[in-house]
Amino acid sequence: MRNVLLSGVGGQGTVLAAKVLAQAAQDKGWQVRTAETIGMAQRGGNVVSHVRMGDAGEEVFAPLLAEGTADLVIAFEPAEAARVLPFLAPDGLLVTATTAIQPVTAALSDKPYRADNVLASIERSLAGTGARFVAVDDVALTDAVGSRKVLNSVLLASALKEGRIALDLDDLRRALEECVKPRFVALNLAAVDAVAAR
Repeated sequence: MRNVLLSGVGGQGTVLAAKVLAQAAQDKGWQVRTAETIGMAQRGGNVVSHVRMGDAGEEVFAPLLAEGTADLVIAFEPAEAARVLPFLAPDGLLVTATTAIQPVTAALSDKPYRADNVLASIERSLAGTGARFVAVDDVALTDAVGSRKVLNSVLLASALKEGRIALDLDDLRRALEECVKPRFVALNLAAVDAVAAR
């Protein structure tokens, strides 16, 4: 059984990323269950997608992950990575974008929200554990492709490249072709290629 949690801000493509990941798992014959917990996503609120995959042929009965059980956490934003950190398994992998999205509360605060502070805090939290942490320079990769809309494909490819789950970049490419609107397939495949080239 493999458990994946995807977390982001409304509009970043978290739900589509979960759908693509689930499709890639289904294409391998695995049973998959997914669910979303969405908090005011239309207004920049948080979006969390749960994906549970029976990668050893086991049946998946429930879609929601318990805290401490995520083999892989993919965060589309540093503060979202920190917020869902309790879900990460002791030997799990956390992959996060490095670009911050300023929440409304940051505009009202006298302390600015800085991504580097959050990323450093996450690193400190995971120090001495068996968990791994990968910070993805999402701006460089999306700029290389020419569109910020491929953030979800960049993060999925970056996570799968780490080898924590028995899905590879070819599995991702096939799932993208099945799930993404035809006019955006080439753009998303270019994002996967950009990650593969690094």
